[in-house]
Amino acid sequence: MSTIPRPALFSYGFRPFFLLAALFAAAVIPLWLAVWAGHAALAGPFGPRDWHIHEMLFGYVPAVLAGFLFTAIPNWTGRMPRRGLPLVALSGLWLLARLAVAGALALPAWAVMALDLSFLLAVAAISVVEIVAGRNWRNLAVIVPVGLLAAANATFHIEAMTRGAADIGMRAGFACILFLILLIGGRIVPSFTRNWLSRQGPGPLPAPFGRFDRLALMASAAVLVLWSLAPGLPGLSAALAGLAGLHLARLARWRGWRCGRAPILWILHIAYLFLPLGFAALALDAPVAGLHLLGIGAIGGMTLAVMMRASMGHTGRPLEAGRVLTASFLLLCAAALIRALLPAQGGGPGLSGALWTAAFAGFVLKVGPWLTLPSVARRQPNPAARPRA
Repeated sequence: MSTIPRPALFSYGFRPFFLLAALFAAAVIPLWLAVWAGHAALAGPFGPRDWHIHEMLFGYVPAVLAGFLFTAIPNWTGRMPRRGLPLVALSGLWLLARLAVAGALALPAWAVMALDLSFLLAVAAISVVEIVAGRNWRNLAVIVPVGLLAAANATFHIEAMTRGAADIGMRAGFACILFLILLIGGRIVPSFTRNWLSRQGPGPLPAPFGRFDRLALMASAAVLVLWSLAPGLPGLSAALAGLAGLHLARLARWRGWRCGRAPILWILHIAYLFLPLGFAALALDAPVAGLHLLGIGAIGGMTLAVMMRASMGHTGRPLEAGRVLTASFLLLCAAALIRALLPAQGGGPGLSGALWTAAFAGFVLKVGPWLTLPSVARRQPNPAARPRA
């Protein structure tokens, strides 16, 4: 009996969710700019500002997170990845939530919240089932940040329903995602860098994860919690400034300046650099600049860099960023800097939004076919090669 071939798009978790995340990122900012300029309106439960923030934190990021988890967990457990109908259903759930939040489904606010939360809860539930079935107990801890992100999302919805605007939920969402980057990025950036530098000959290697990193993570968690709940707390600016210095020192320990011939590596270091830049801006009482350095540069940059690398590795491509993807990342960095430095009245949002959109459009054009077509025969990576288109 012949079997119906399974579409490549739904054969692995990273494929549909990385593609959805990138398409959404490229489309939602032009829509936001139209709303911001008064050329379009949304009928959802949020005001324009809150809709923009919510969809970046709780729309775009959970799609990337789902793609990451459903690709990493099979590696942790040795089990077959979820594929086919479960991925189709989850993708449909994510899309329905985006439509509901935008007001396209004409649902009451409580129903929008329930639909929106159901995606992260489903991701958490599937992850628990797979990790427990694989008896990979130590990685159950990954569910904690997913649950915290869902709690921050619920807080965002409740604040919008009861107060008309979300503040604690917004900062809590930022805090959860930034801590994930500090935690996961703090593992993968020095690890990938060490592996590459070890093949390049003698020279200083990234410092291994140790007491300094644990201190940095504990300090970060404490400061981010305080910032989420009490942003006006006396002494918090000094704590944020200290956090900026701490993570600048942490980044320096990873020897990123030795990766100039490997764009697939130095883009990770630059994305991490936006964390201390954003913390420093918050310490200087420049919240708009700080949040955009963190949101566009750190969150957008790190997720884009991770999606690039994972898509290459899991579709059999060599780990070479190439001209298109390197340019996409640099456009995103420019978007972060312009939005942080240019005032709204000076055209900052429009120019920044155009650069952001171009960055993700470049990713979709280059990586989209890799995600929708079967993997190619695996070749040896050569990240030191010259960038190519």
